[in-house]
Amino acid sequence: MIRIANGQGFWGDWLEAPVRLVEDGRIDYLILDYLAEVTMSIVQKQKQADPKLGYARDFPPLIGRIAARMKERGVKVIANAGGVNPLACADEVRRLAPQLKVAVVLGDDVFDRIGDFQARGIELRNLDTNEPLREVAGEITSANAYIGAFPLAEALATGADVVIAGRSTDTALALAPMIHAFGWKSDDYDKMAAGTIAGHIVECGAQCTGGNCIADWKTIPDFANIGYPIIEAHEDGSFVITKHGGTGGRVSIDTVKEQLLYELGDPKRYIGPDCIADFTTVRLRDDGPNRVHVSGIRGAAPTEFLKVSISYLYGFKATGTLVYSWPEALEKAKAADSIVRMRLKALGLQFEEICTEYFGANACHGPAAPPIPHPAEIMLRIGVRDKNKKSVDRFTRELIPLVLNGPPTATGYGDGRPAVREVVAYWPALIPRGEITTRVEVAQ
Repeated sequence: MIRIANGQGFWGDWLEAPVRLVEDGRIDYLILDYLAEVTMSIVQKQKQADPKLGYARDFPPLIGRIAARMKERGVKVIANAGGVNPLACADEVRRLAPQLKVAVVLGDDVFDRIGDFQARGIELRNLDTNEPLREVAGEITSANAYIGAFPLAEALATGADVVIAGRSTDTALALAPMIHAFGWKSDDYDKMAAGTIAGHIVECGAQCTGGNCIADWKTIPDFANIGYPIIEAHEDGSFVITKHGGTGGRVSIDTVKEQLLYELGDPKRYIGPDCIADFTTVRLRDDGPNRVHVSGIRGAAPTEFLKVSISYLYGFKATGTLVYSWPEALEKAKAADSIVRMRLKALGLQFEEICTEYFGANACHGPAAPPIPHPAEIMLRIGVRDKNKKSVDRFTRELIPLVLNGPPTATGYGDGRPAVREVVAYWPALIPRGEITTRVEVAQ
């Protein structure tokens, strides 16, 4: 049995979680999931501005902080913190933790190969719209294939203390140490599916140990010291989800079920680079306090494609807010919205999209929200999006004047005019898996 803990569900997660996982009990592997689709565009921009950047900058200082305890306890780290510059990330880890051996997995970044793909007729059509990528070819900011667990397991086989990847799948981070430790083969699809589902359960960190949990959230103990998840994985593909003793949060069948449904499409065909996992075969049972046993998982062969995450620039946006207080707070906010829209129309400004929300009344649930007769305050939020930057910038000058020339009791305008920001859009596509070749390098 090996113990695999996840200490980061996204770039920006709790900085103390991975430290506590290493210090507060036994684990064999610490996985850290930093990347979301929009994150790849952010790190690509950073790399374009500075060739030494382009990775999750929280990661190297973290490794420097826990390096001594990692060596003492034999903990290996696997992370997709490399973003679009895994080698630079590895260099910084080596600088801050020279006692650690670092291996890097490369090959997911296909940003520089887009032109070649198109020249050879690989259209990278949008999975949602079926449009060919050439429609936005001039605006692409990043392109990364989702690689699976075997390249990460190959990196572990070098004896590395730290494995750094770019755009691996979230689930591959957990499956890789199982492949490495148990010698699982690529065509053992049930075990591939078991490791994939184990990774899916823990990929969002504390979201499976009581965080963001709908079921009885008021009874979740000690959120301030919430424990992050640990997989106790067995060679036969069964596993237990648990957490360190003495930590807050809760592991229960309810918390695990909620996470199983996260970002789930067809439950019989959860498609990843290593297999297709059948979520309808999952069997859960209570294994004691803060322990859920998972078994019975079945899988099938993966498809001939890998997913590619592409981001591109799509115009500009700006969002501004004002707060109106009681009495008649909602009526004031609606009047302010009407005034802004009339003034924009008088200026001849049209936008691809304009959106108004009333926080405190219905912003989260819309018409399903229960009516509030006399809200104490309402936050008005108005946003616009358009490809014309000048039009968006002109919008930003129409909200703040309402403080003096619109409905009474406006407040919450201390930040002044809203900023104009570029819109980063997402383009999902498929590529034949033979087009992607990974390699492992040991950082020197």
